[in-house]
Formats: sequence, C-alpha cells, structure tokens
Amino acid sequence: CYIVLMYKVIFCTLLSEKVTQMMEWASKRSVIRMNGDKFRRFVKAPPRNYSMVIMFTALQPQRQCGVCRQADEEFQVLANSWRYSSAFTNKVFFASVDFDEGSDVFQMLNMNSAPTFLHFPSKGKPRRSDTYELQVRGFAAEQLARWVADRTDVQIRVIRPPNYAGPLLLGFLLAVIGGLAYLRRHNLEFLFNKNVWAFSALCFVLIMTSGQMWNHIRGPPYAHKNPSTGQVSYIHGSSQAQFVAETHIVLLFNAAVTMGMVLLCEAATSDMDIGKRKIMCVAGIGLVMLFFSWLLSIFRAKYHGYPYSFLMS
Repeated sequence: CYIVLMYKVIFCTLLSEKVTQMMEWASKRSVIRMNGDKFRRFVKAPPRNYSMVIMFTALQPQRQCGVCRQADEEFQVLANSWRYSSAFTNKVFFASVDFDEGSDVFQMLNMNSAPTFLHFPSKGKPRRSDTYELQVRGFAAEQLARWVADRTDVQIRVIRPPNYAGPLLLGFLLAVIGGLAYLRRHNLEFLFNKNVWAFSALCFVLIMTSGQMWNHIRGPPYAHKNPSTGQVSYIHGSSQAQFVAETHIVLLFNAAVTMGMVLLCEAATSDMDIGKRKIMCVAGIGLVMLFFSWLLSIFRAKYHGYPYSFLMS
C-alpha cells in the first residue's frame, strides 16, 4: 500500500508540474513552440491529462514553404481565439514543431510533408481521425475549430482581427464607378452596350466555374510543397479537393477555350476578307483543341480511371 501511495504521489506531482509548465508557456504564446525534447516529455511521455493539437511545419525561409506560412497564420488565429476566450482551460493546448527545430520528431512519426495537423488525445494513441485532412478541408481557422471540437469536445469561437481591406476596396471600386458615371452623365450609352455586359457576364461565369467560391469557403492552400524533395504540386491529386493555383490554371484554360469559340463564331459571321477569317478560324481551332486537351488531362489526373483523353494523356 505504501508503494502504491508513493506512486500516486509521484504521478500527481509529475502531472501537476507538466500542466503548470504548459499553462506558463501558453500564457506567453498561444502556440507553444516545441523541439524534440519538449515533444517527448510533454506529449509522448505519461502522465498527461490534456490534449495537444500540434502543427508540424517548415517555416524557415530556406524551406520556401508559402503554404506553411499561410497555415501558421490560421493556426495562430485559432490558438489565440482559444487562449483569450472565457472558456479557456488546461484541457487543450496548441503547439507547433518546426522541421528545422525538431527533425527527429518528423522521423519519429514518419512524417514527410508539411504543414500537417495532428491531435494527441489525453488518453490512448492518436487514431486516423486525429490527423487533419488538410487537402480536403483546407486550413481556415474555422475548419480547424470544427475538427478540434470533433476530437476534443472543446468548442472554440474563432475571433479574427478586424480586416478593413475588403470594405475599403469595395468603397474605392464604387467610388471609381460612380466617378466614371458622373463624368459621363450626359452620355450613358455604354450602360446599354451588349459587349460590356457580355464580357462582364463571361468573367463572372469563368470565376464561378473555376472554383473560386470553393476557395473562399474552404480556404485551401495555394499549392503544396514537399519539404523533403522540394517538389511543388499545383494540381491536387484527389477529386475531393483543390489548390488555389489549380483554380487559376482552370480559369485561364477555360478562358482560352472560350476565346477560341469566339474566334470561330467571328470567322463564320464576320464581313472581313477571307484571309483574315481563315486566320481567325485556324487560331480558334488551335485554342480549343490545345486548351481543351489540357483541361481533360487535369480532369483525368484528378478522377483516376477516367477513360477518355484528347491529344495528350
């Protein structure tokens, strides 16, 4: 009985010291920076009655990981929202492990990409669902908060610093439009110009069909860079997710196909001489064939097993 009692005392003392240290670090930084020693002591080694949400990243300039910096900003927003909320407790702590400060941790976990978010529960080992699906859900703080709530039952209300860039830009745009309308108040025929409205509608359709609204909702990374190989991926390999760069590529390809179709229509209906019409026809066919083939190859890369291709596989 004496041995059991001593064990409990040591256990409680060690746990209390760890929680006190974590609370001290959290009071200074919402996201606790960890190296290999801290990770092994405060995350891997028992006892531990708190959950850890850790971002594994590569923020050093030589790593050239732009996605890591974007994800770090969102992770900081989430951690600050939790740290400075009235519901803050020692049930959950947020931390980060940089590759250059804890490469041994990356090796320990067989991790070869960054950024990666993992949840280490207070009891038991991490499960598959404790790995955040970054490529599917994006790294927006709101999405991370939903994942944390699902894994820990801790509800975090994300509070962002005020951003006046959007309202200021909208105000400037409205001022420019209003100024132009005022300067041309005696000649507003351009408002009834079919080409102006057709071009505006076409731009809106291209933006929406390329996935920009999905980017706004999910907040995916611009691209993905493997910190081990340095290889950058601009096209996501899954049909369930996408990169921001991918949507820009698709937008440009769709615009090129549209331009080709416009040239073909103009070549068929224009009153220009036959030589110019032939040039327009050849250019239109070339644009449609080339960029439609590239669009189809992107579709095949995302939807594995899709049987059809055109010009290129």
